[in-house]
Amino acid sequence: MRLAVIVTTYNRPNALELVLAGFAAQSDLEFELIIADDGSKEDTKASVDSFRATAPMPVKHVWQEDQGFRAAAVRNKAALATDAEYFVFTDGDCVPTRNFVRAHRCLAEPKCFLAGSRLLLNEGLTAEVLTNQIPIYAWTWGDWKSAKMSASINRRVPLLEFPFPGFLRKLTPRRWQGVRTCNFSLWRDDFAKANGFDERYSGWGLEDSDLAIRLIHSGVIHKSARFAAPVLHLWHREFDRLSLQENKVRLDALLKEGAVCAVLGLDQYT
Repeated sequence: MRLAVIVTTYNRPNALELVLAGFAAQSDLEFELIIADDGSKEDTKASVDSFRATAPMPVKHVWQEDQGFRAAAVRNKAALATDAEYFVFTDGDCVPTRNFVRAHRCLAEPKCFLAGSRLLLNEGLTAEVLTNQIPIYAWTWGDWKSAKMSASINRRVPLLEFPFPGFLRKLTPRRWQGVRTCNFSLWRDDFAKANGFDERYSGWGLEDSDLAIRLIHSGVIHKSARFAAPVLHLWHREFDRLSLQENKVRLDALLKEGAVCAVLGLDQYT
């Protein structure tokens, strides 16, 4: 399986550098890494170029002009920049655990999308980790126990790994609530059938829910990647949510209409 990891980023190079280090330390290095850059400044490009020079996998940097929060658009462009058969989506503030890529590869199944979980770091631990570029992707259970005891993380449960039988991971096939593209994967063909992300969702919020719903409408089901492929989510201030109500109206309409294809998606580029 030709696999591409697509990492969305915007003007946070110190976080991105730690995320990239996490991908360089993966147990499975047979993938292409695409940085989907929503208009960052030159320091992000410098970080990507520096990493690319020694990276153990191919690295591409897909950049678009900064015109506000347009994660859907840059993810679509990044997907079109690779010929991979399978896409794993995550964010530039989500550090992958060592088996993140391997778990997504192993759990991939036709007509399924995967949704995983995340562990949240608080502001203090995030600042310490970024200042010192601490390799939290290599932390032991004891390290995380100490972090939990100091209330620096929200929970340790996502770090547990259980070899659940496949059917137990598909008990909620039509569940879209809680699906986040910081830990999400699917087949290229299913992504193309849905016409990718709907770029009408400008501003923060619900573009990932929209994609999950349209995939379900098309017959692709939700398969859980919990207890297999967690990410370590660095703290950040909340995004501007001015567009959230408009996006919610759009999502409610989608739930009623049963549409599959994004109105403003991949086809505008092809």
